[in-house]
This record gives sequence, C-alpha cells and structure tokens, in this order.
Amino acid sequence: MRCVIAHSAFYLLKSDVLEAMKGVKPEPASGTSVTIGRRTYPVQQVGEVVTRQDRRDFTVGEVGRALTRLGFTCHEPATAPVLTPQQTASALLGTATQA
Repeated sequence: MRCVIAHSAFYLLKSDVLEAMKGVKPEPASGTSVTIGRRTYPVQQVGEVVTRQDRRDFTVGEVGRALTRLGFTCHEPATAPVLTPQQTASALLGTATQA
C-alpha cells in the first residue's frame, strides 16, 4: 500500500511492518499506541522504525492512519472525565454532589 508520511511516499505491506518490528522492545506508551502481534507499541516508535525517519518529522496521525489502513489496531490514550470545580472539591472531601 502506498502512503505518504512526512512528505515521503512509502510502499508498505503488513508483513513489512511485522518484520521490521520483530525483536524491537516496546517503549512505554504514553500516547496513541498500536498493537502489532502480541505487543503494544507507541505509534511514533513504529513510525521511526518502519520509515527510518526521525519521529519529529511526522505526526501520530500520519502513521496511525497508515497502520490502520494496513489492518493494525490503534488505541487512543484513556482520558479522565472532565469534572466541574464543585465535583472536584466534593471528590477531594469525600462527599456526594447533587446533580
């Protein structure tokens, strides 16, 4: 499959990505991650290994879209629910809030 990452065209196959990531130890995932085989890698790490470019040259979105099109599963980081100041204070004090 042809994809453009950091203004460069790449022809990637799922098997190419699997082979490139074989034996690569996953870094701790703090942002968007992707499951390759049985391991979960940060998308930026995969992009760096597969394209051989510096990870500052491309975005998570570019690599994430390419990996999704190849059939890999990308995961967004979990976000905490946004609380109002009253809910935050109530949670800190251990009291229930009225909705």
